[in-house]
Amino acid sequence: MRKKVVLAYSGGLDTSFCIPYLTIEKGMEVHTVLANTGGFSEKEIKQLEIKAKTMGAVSHQTLDIQSVYYEKCLRYLIFGNVLKNNTYPLSVSSERAFQAISVARYAKEMKADAIAHGCTGAGNDQIRFDYILRVFAPDINILAPIREGKFSREEEVAYLQSKGFPVSFKTSQYSINQGIWGTSVGGAETLRATDELPEEAFPTQRTKEGTETITLGFEKGEPVSVNGITMHPIDVIKSLYRIAGPYGIGRDIHVGDTLVGLKGRVGFEAAAPLLIIKAHHLLEKHVLGKWQMYWKDQLAQWYGMMLHEAQYPDPVMRHIERFLEDTQHRVTGTVSIRLRPYTFSVTGCSSPFDLMDARFGDYGEGTEAFTAEHVEGFVRLLSLPVHMYMSKEKEYHEP
Repeated sequence: MRKKVVLAYSGGLDTSFCIPYLTIEKGMEVHTVLANTGGFSEKEIKQLEIKAKTMGAVSHQTLDIQSVYYEKCLRYLIFGNVLKNNTYPLSVSSERAFQAISVARYAKEMKADAIAHGCTGAGNDQIRFDYILRVFAPDINILAPIREGKFSREEEVAYLQSKGFPVSFKTSQYSINQGIWGTSVGGAETLRATDELPEEAFPTQRTKEGTETITLGFEKGEPVSVNGITMHPIDVIKSLYRIAGPYGIGRDIHVGDTLVGLKGRVGFEAAAPLLIIKAHHLLEKHVLGKWQMYWKDQLAQWYGMMLHEAQYPDPVMRHIERFLEDTQHRVTGTVSIRLRPYTFSVTGCSSPFDLMDARFGDYGEGTEAFTAEHVEGFVRLLSLPVHMYMSKEKEYHEP
């Protein structure tokens, strides 16, 4: 009997290559599974199933994990305003743990002999998949055909063509990973520090001109409405993509350090995450105190780094999540955002918990909360420790 392998399948070049390669070269029975974290239409999901079976998969399964992904991850990235290196909303790296967990569980249900993925040997994804699979399916062998064979994208295309599968390198020159929290784009331009990705590299093309203003509503830190229409946070994300994506908003290139020690660049488009995070951050600045903001930032950035580096199962992540959630009780209100081609501005917000309250004074103008004498006394006490220190400094240096 042929050994059964469950392949984590996305429909891209790498995972498509793995199907005939594992079937023909390794003599295995390949069962593909798509862990859908969003970004696919129903038509695209059906097409991916047909493609997998055409490439030689014995069976195919699509697992819709969007709700789990949001509840157990994305809401905390929003609570923490997490942007890796102040740029990247962890569009792909945050998905991998949940995709790998669902694949591991499916493989155990299938009683698979092995689990395969299409990761190369140079990036973070191989660590993310292997780490999670070791934790959640320790008794199942892991295969990584691209990494093990050191195949280039050109070699993958040539192999598929030699086996009669119509694919061209031109249509496969960009590596696209699409999900509800953004789409990563890798290609020749991202391998060099001097180049930018061309317009055609991005899946969402810019078609909108001019400007428009939208309102985004939050309740206890979660996005719950767009333009006054209440909806589930997942639907908020999808709605923002439909509205802002055609402006070309959310495009950038992330530069970071990989887990295997290399510097790397990856392009991405993430209109909805950037709008949500920037709007959420503005609202927090109005309703949270400075020490709440400070310590939340410290833990949130640590949380993002741990998630990015495959450490989602670590128990400290659950502790940070509880802290982040506890900070969100007053993060309720609406934020106005002006959209324009390639960019946006967060213009203002309204909240019943706004600490910028005219009853206590207007910044830079005046206040009824304290007097000039109060300020003089406050400054005297505030400066006293340093005044004492400096006095000793002066005495020490005097002859």
